[in-house]
Amino acid sequence: MANDASTVFDLVILGGGSGGYAAALRGAQLGLDVALIEKDKLGGTCLHRGCIPTKALLHAGEIADQARESAQFGVQATLDGIDMAGVHKYKDGVVSGLYKGLQGLVASRKVTYVTGEGRLSSATSVDVDGQRYEGRHILLATGSVPKSLPGLEIDGDRVISSDHALTLDRVPKSAIVLGGGVIGCEFASAWKSFGTDVTIVEALPHLVPVEDESSSKLLERAFRKRGISFSLGSRFSGVEYTDGGVKVSLENGKTFEAELLLVAVGRGPVSQGLGYEEAGVATDRGYVLVDEYMRTNVETISAVGDLVPTLQLAHVGFAEGILVAERLAGLKTVPIDYDGVPRVTYSHPEVASVGVTEAKAKELYGADKVVALKYNLGGNGKSKILKTAGEIKLVQVRDGAVVGVHMVGDRMGELIGEAQLIYNWEALPAEVAQLIHAHPTQNEALGEAHLALAGKPLHSHD
Repeated sequence: MANDASTVFDLVILGGGSGGYAAALRGAQLGLDVALIEKDKLGGTCLHRGCIPTKALLHAGEIADQARESAQFGVQATLDGIDMAGVHKYKDGVVSGLYKGLQGLVASRKVTYVTGEGRLSSATSVDVDGQRYEGRHILLATGSVPKSLPGLEIDGDRVISSDHALTLDRVPKSAIVLGGGVIGCEFASAWKSFGTDVTIVEALPHLVPVEDESSSKLLERAFRKRGISFSLGSRFSGVEYTDGGVKVSLENGKTFEAELLLVAVGRGPVSQGLGYEEAGVATDRGYVLVDEYMRTNVETISAVGDLVPTLQLAHVGFAEGILVAERLAGLKTVPIDYDGVPRVTYSHPEVASVGVTEAKAKELYGADKVVALKYNLGGNGKSKILKTAGEIKLVQVRDGAVVGVHMVGDRMGELIGEAQLIYNWEALPAEVAQLIHAHPTQNEALGEAHLALAGKPLHSHD
């Protein structure tokens, strides 16, 4: 294997998604000589097949809903239909602009960018198309792909993944979404806005099951009101083709028919056939195992992002990649508190949270030590103006800090910034209550909730 590099890189990164490119940018900024290897497009799943394009679809759906509902605001408008070619042009334009900007950023930081399929060839090298790239340290950041269930074949036609759903050239008349997590609920929401008859199938008792139960119930109520159907608490058992699409069967005997089936049961790590096992890297169910500093069991190898068993979120990948770069540059690093990571489901309405659920808090601190307060958005002027319903729920250790913030309502994702500061800075309700929030804003609802929790409610009942 040829190696024409006269020097060994400080850091060779396999994978140019969120975790990989964040490590490359931060590493180069700190003076490391970095090589970044990507077989597809810089930016990875988040930019090209995940966060960005799905949110563009959801925004297009929001515009459609606003047109349908304009009369209630005194605006006369009609919705003539959804032009999917136009939607894709808008979506792809957003992605393209960000992609070009990211390419320029990587070039400006003097990162050696390599296009090609890489494979770990030793604890200190990666091979790409006959070329070997040596590194004092290797970072694995090969990401994830949509998962399926045993025996359920994704054909890209009637049974599709989120990748296929992002490029559909039509609005399906009906769809079954298998999986009621973030991906499933977001596509169900967007499709309903476009006019699709949607049914979600979730094996667990609630939609967005990792969220606080009260948030799940509020989302379920909102989805019912929107006409999104769902079946909870029974597992998928099979699918068959029909003349008009697919027929899905559940273990409880229920069946559902639709034009297509979206399989949204999560994403699995990309780790097979890449030389990880041969290099002695420890894995579990395909995930690369790491410690709190993202170090694998091999001294010269770290791993980040969807490849490791942490939260599968782009901003987690950014943080993990930055942590690795700073550690390798000799800076003092602090392990990530994953409870302190903001989480958002961008459905209509949105579900946003940070910290622990009420149930988890009771496990950690004892049921008698946990206080929960709910603030209804009906008392918030801006939410009334926007005609959105929902609530903000605070979870507090009695006489102590707020350890969980759980929000449901339109635009709640935009409030998560202050919420994460409240959790991560271990704020007391009285401390947040002292802060003056602008009126009228939805952000004010966070302040009102803390006023109430501090024992001095303003626009809410005792």
